[in-house]
Amino acid sequence: MINRHGIVVKNKAARCRLLYVVGQLGLGGAERQLFYLLASLDRYLYQPALVAWNFNPDEKYYRDIEALKIPIYGLPAQWSPIAKLREFRKLARTLAPEVIHSYGFYTNFAAYYAARGTGALAIGSLRSDLARSIKSGGVIRGALNSRLPHCHISNSVVCVKAAHQYSSFFVPKQYVVVRNGLDLNSFRASEDTLAEGTYVASVGSLLPVKRWDRLLRVVQKVMSVGLKEVRFRLAGDGPLRQTLEKLAADLGVSQAVEFLGTTHDVPAFLRGAKFLVHTSESEGCPNVVMEAMAAGKAIVATDAGDVPDLVVDGKTGFVVRRTDEEALASCIVTLLTNSDLVQQMGKNARAKAEQEFELSTFVARTLDAYRSAGWKDQSHVWNGVA
Repeated sequence: MINRHGIVVKNKAARCRLLYVVGQLGLGGAERQLFYLLASLDRYLYQPALVAWNFNPDEKYYRDIEALKIPIYGLPAQWSPIAKLREFRKLARTLAPEVIHSYGFYTNFAAYYAARGTGALAIGSLRSDLARSIKSGGVIRGALNSRLPHCHISNSVVCVKAAHQYSSFFVPKQYVVVRNGLDLNSFRASEDTLAEGTYVASVGSLLPVKRWDRLLRVVQKVMSVGLKEVRFRLAGDGPLRQTLEKLAADLGVSQAVEFLGTTHDVPAFLRGAKFLVHTSESEGCPNVVMEAMAAGKAIVATDAGDVPDLVVDGKTGFVVRRTDEEALASCIVTLLTNSDLVQQMGKNARAKAEQEFELSTFVARTLDAYRSAGWKDQSHVWNGVA
């Protein structure tokens, strides 16, 4: 339905304690983490609701969250930012949440603005490199979203450290690090999935920061040592697809590289892989590395973001300097020619995932972050306990 303000409303609720706002609900790491959080929260106790800053009912996680029967308020994409801020603030006053959590950097200021005068605690997000986020969004917009609200939750220790080094002006008063979580059952490894797959996998949007050009050059190096039968499959889409397909042709590796486009069933894609290669230039806490580990796959990855903390070099995979394409190729060749090592690293990766990536831990730490920022959690009252 559409209310009198033109806001699209799904699964409207009478009360709301935790209100989330996100820019969009397409296939992305932040959106996936938000879905995990909403699906895992005690919905009776915490009464979550969601604001989609750019309403699009065709996006994957819009449909998935709608299926959870969680209230969704969609702001039409054609509205101006000022109009959205005003209506979001009116909505916050109506719903009277205790916490408004922006689940993406570019809606941080919106959460702060909506919370003013309502008594709600505003929480922001930092999920990637601060300097890159400010640059891509513009200085003024970047300053507002990086400074406010006064507390941001980040999924990456490395990103928080870099933010403090960037500029004290752009840093909020408090950062809390909450590592991503996973639905481990979706990626559960079995003896079949630990068996050697038929291709080398990579997953991600086809954007410059993911450095697919680096991967294609590395593929060329791998083929040059005689491994011409190897196949690399890239799951993801984006504006660079045609450029990358042309580069693959220019490098003579088109027969070895398959661009799959958008892939909805990532667990199934990873189950069929030999191992994962991740060549990104900048990261926070990359979901795909965690997911591949949960699927029982060895990892070859650049040292971007929290990758060196996720991947134990030499035990669950290999971590390589971003500038060292020779080392990337060497590590890939090592795994392609040593199936026992691939399987042992995959088993180690799954064990680490089971120890560290549980969803229950992720949800508990998120709620603890709200409390440390000043949320007066009255769950015992909402639970009917005097």
